[in-house]
Amino acid sequence: MKNILITGGAGFIGSNLTVELLSRGYYVTILDNLSSQIHSENEFNFSHKNFKFIQGDVRVISDWKAAIKDQDAIIHYASETGTGQSMYEINRYTNVNVVGTSNLFHCLSNYKHKVRKIILASSRAVYGEGKYFSNEEGVMYPCSRNYKLVSKGKYDHYGKNGCLLELRPTDEKSMIQPSSVYAITKSTQEQITMLMGKALSIPTVALRYQNVYGPKQSLRNPYTGILSVFSTRILNGNNIHIYEDGLQSRDFVFISDVVAATILSLENQESNYHIFNVGSGNPTSVNDIALKLTNELGIKNKIKITGQYRIGDIRHNYACLNKIKKVLDFEPKYDVDLGIKKFVSWLKTQKVQKDNYLKSIGELKQNGFIK
Repeated sequence: MKNILITGGAGFIGSNLTVELLSRGYYVTILDNLSSQIHSENEFNFSHKNFKFIQGDVRVISDWKAAIKDQDAIIHYASETGTGQSMYEINRYTNVNVVGTSNLFHCLSNYKHKVRKIILASSRAVYGEGKYFSNEEGVMYPCSRNYKLVSKGKYDHYGKNGCLLELRPTDEKSMIQPSSVYAITKSTQEQITMLMGKALSIPTVALRYQNVYGPKQSLRNPYTGILSVFSTRILNGNNIHIYEDGLQSRDFVFISDVVAATILSLENQESNYHIFNVGSGNPTSVNDIALKLTNELGIKNKIKITGQYRIGDIRHNYACLNKIKKVLDFEPKYDVDLGIKKFVSWLKTQKVQKDNYLKSIGELKQNGFIK
């Protein structure tokens, strides 16, 4: 396979992947609508003899038809990605994420093509609150948290006896229970992709990315990407606002590890028809991320714990990587400390973007999604 189509390829993960694929001799085509929420005007300017850019929209079947021509593989990144924003921009999220994906398989079902593999960028969000354990009740998959308890500062999950549940790494066989519209759309994308891949005999792979960060992450998008949102706040002289008590944790995975896992999935036939977690395999609290970032930037006293709760957010989650290690021999190379150093090194070369964070928070408050 030499001709690769990357939808949403002008974005954070896609642009990093494009550079690596071109360095390996692939021919890369990007289909991207250059959304103003992510891209500034004339921001995307990339040229290479083996590269082609198509400005188009996955919601438009004719754009898919043009992009698919002569492609050997498709890596489907085009997606709206803000958890909070998805709760009130429901039409846009479902149209881009679900309809966009259904348009792909409509084209593959009804028109001639050469596609021999599809990789879908899915998300850890499909798991919802993730996997826990209790000595009395065994493995548990808690539902969304009780707002009354959260309002009293009880942010964690508790068993029937009132004991704190133990967090466990979430494996690919864990219960799927999305807690946001965004998460529902990613789960639906997965179902469409894995079902239609088998029906059309096109090997498909779904990669459940954890919280990806690193160079080329959009610094102008206030709706997603904790490190980029925090960075833009800091560089504009503003405080970082952290929900709850700051102890909520995520699996932060550096972009280079994500690119490596994606290429392994593309090149290795053992990945066919599988779903894999892609992460660091370690949880890090949001408060620790903020401290590491401010320390690396040499800026202090910019962290404000708000105690507020955003509907759709989960408490903890981190990936079990046993499957991707066993099947694809994937091993993450970047811990959070090294990753943040690399991110900040890149950040210092970038133009400071306008801080639209308060605008995004205002939208959440107006629609009743911050408690």
